[in-house]
Amino acid sequence: MSKLAKKPVNITEGVNVAFDRDIVKVNGPKGNLSFRIPKGVDVKSVEGRLHVSLKVPTSPAKGGIRGASKNNENLKPSLGLTRAMVSNMVTGVSHGFEKHLELSGVGYRAQVTGRDIAISVGFSHPVIITADLGLNIAVKENIITVSGADKDLVGNMAAKIRSIRPPEPYKGKGIKYVQEKIRRKAGKAAKALGVK
Repeated sequence: MSKLAKKPVNITEGVNVAFDRDIVKVNGPKGNLSFRIPKGVDVKSVEGRLHVSLKVPTSPAKGGIRGASKNNENLKPSLGLTRAMVSNMVTGVSHGFEKHLELSGVGYRAQVTGRDIAISVGFSHPVIITADLGLNIAVKENIITVSGADKDLVGNMAAKIRSIRPPEPYKGKGIKYVQEKIRRKAGKAAKALGVK
């Protein structure tokens, strides 16, 4: 069993967890999320904690003990994944997730109108992206903030915005994550002068 899966997930105050067959549903102040539990994995709520474990087979596995142990080995990655997903869901509906992106470049700006964000980053036209349901996008000065309960959606939307104009290594212009370090390169003129 994975080390991560052995750690129980604490259910924070104001969060409700419900089970519908093989689906875990988590409700909280920031929203509602659900996750389908992989076959062979069991999630139980005990005294305000969620425990992830292997399902005990009701019938003997094919091939006897060897078959059962082989099946357990195949399920190890699913245990860690399930625990991480459940933990992220509990954190997401209680506190939420955020990603911050910075626009660096002359004339680079972003504007939010409803669910759409218009980003001007040196193209002949502004690039418009519509936020997925459950996500909030805010712009303050040159910082774009993507927030929501679903960690996957927040990360994907932030990556989508960054991919419009990834930071280039010479002047550092583009869209980058806040506190992201860009490996800078010396231009041809600087190389000719011997500047490192």
